[in-house]
Amino acid sequence: MKKTTLVVLGAMMAPMLASAHQEGDFLFRAGTATVRPNAGSDDVLNQGSFNANNNTQLGLTFGYMVTDNIGVELLAATPFRHKVSLNGSGVSGNIATVEHLPPTLMAQYYFGEKQDKLRPYLGIGLNYTMFFNEKFNDYGKSVGLSNLDLKNSWGVAGQAGLDYNLDENWMLNMSVWWMNIETKVRFDVAGAPSQSIDTRLDPFVFMFGAGYRF
Repeated sequence: MKKTTLVVLGAMMAPMLASAHQEGDFLFRAGTATVRPNAGSDDVLNQGSFNANNNTQLGLTFGYMVTDNIGVELLAATPFRHKVSLNGSGVSGNIATVEHLPPTLMAQYYFGEKQDKLRPYLGIGLNYTMFFNEKFNDYGKSVGLSNLDLKNSWGVAGQAGLDYNLDENWMLNMSVWWMNIETKVRFDVAGAPSQSIDTRLDPFVFMFGAGYRF
């Protein structure tokens, strides 16, 4: 009787154990993605460097398992929107808003075996950040700033993540990304030459969500 029970349990568990990430699987993940910039720049009009606040949007990833342990993944999201300020004493408060999209292509290595419920992974890849809707707010305009423009950016990216497989198709996911984002911020100043300021964002991106494998 005991032997029969073990055989039945083994048969029930076999499909579950074989259902984890494996060669040929497509992985779709969705959840919250929070961008936390580590912003800095050259001095801006003797008012210190640029700062940018955090922002959370819908994050989406699309992955493919090339082998049981190697995958590729593309990160997408709804547009991130940041408030920009200066850390000097002469100009205080937010002066502008900027939106961006950071599509990122990663090559990944998944640790463990294909039947494991927990699959930690590391990734390295390339980020392209597109800036748009850059504009000074009323306060920024009141201190003589206009015509804000940010140059799009190419940079390297790194990633660490963890999938917890719930069943044959569904999983929970958490991941953290680091992106090298460097740009030139161009703008005009009343009564002074136009400015071009080397600026970095270099954010960490924290993503928490769920995924579907097929």
